Amino acid sequence: MKSHKARKGILLAGGHGTRLRPLTNVISKHLLPLYDKPIIFYPLSSMILAGLSEIMLITTPTESALYKKLLGDGSEFGIKLVYKEQLEPAGIAQALLIAEEWLDGAPSMLMLGDNILLGTHVADRLQAASRSVEGAIVFAHQVRDPERYGVVSFDKAGKPLDIIEKPKNPPSSWIVTGVYFYDGRAPSIARSLKPSVRNELEITDINHAYLEQNALTVERLGQGYAWMDVGMPEPLLRGAELIKGLQDYSEHAVGSPLASAYNMGRIDKNCFEAGIESLGNTSLARLLRNELNKGNF
Repeated sequence: MKSHKARKGILLAGGHGTRLRPLTNVISKHLLPLYDKPIIFYPLSSMILAGLSEIMLITTPTESALYKKLLGDGSEFGIKLVYKEQLEPAGIAQALLIAEEWLDGAPSMLMLGDNILLGTHVADRLQAASRSVEGAIVFAHQVRDPERYGVVSFDKAGKPLDIIEKPKNPPSSWIVTGVYFYDGRAPSIARSLKPSVRNELEITDINHAYLEQNALTVERLGQGYAWMDVGMPEPLLRGAELIKGLQDYSEHAVGSPLASAYNMGRIDKNCFEAGIESLGNTSLARLLRNELNKGNF
């Protein structure tokens, strides 16, 4: 089904963050720091780099006000940001149902709020996926513990054969990351799903539905790309170390929605400078100001 509507973004920042307790006893895991920025900044930056101008952030009723205080209406980043509350988490695919009326038939990009996607050409890959008209596109990455994720297997030609959610015996080390591009059919597919044994609407079942229709593209992220799920203490620490190392080496602010917005032409120089000023005398502000002075955009 072709859609002439602009793609919209769904940024999922719900759940209880149980794997990060006691840190998450008082605050959403997506608001915890990943080096010098809140975790939520990184996927938001990716969505801006993908070219999206309208994004819905889905979070819990108790934390909605915190996100609004942090991100406002999105105008600082040249986007329109709206909020929707998830009363009780019931699987990633539930996000498509929560956003269904707002999407109004538009294609979507769904991204998990604790997923970090980095790479020299990541913006190009995201923008290419966003320009797609029909079907679904997901990104696969190799990990050491595929049994924790949705695992994809391929035939000899590299075409996806199957996707299995958290298998005991993974058929490969390639897992589907929390970055999904769907055409306008995704919410109706989500409505047709039955809850899994975990009593959740599984995003793997959405992807499998597209696969059965020969409408799923799996893009493999190989050398030169980094993907992390920072929803546990160890990857949260390793992620912070990675961000610091990249920023020290490149002198570029990694995962900054402000920098991404300026880079994509969503805000002008005056707005960018105002955003830097609002950060005060911080290392992030100095890094962004240094980038601007060097003309790195």
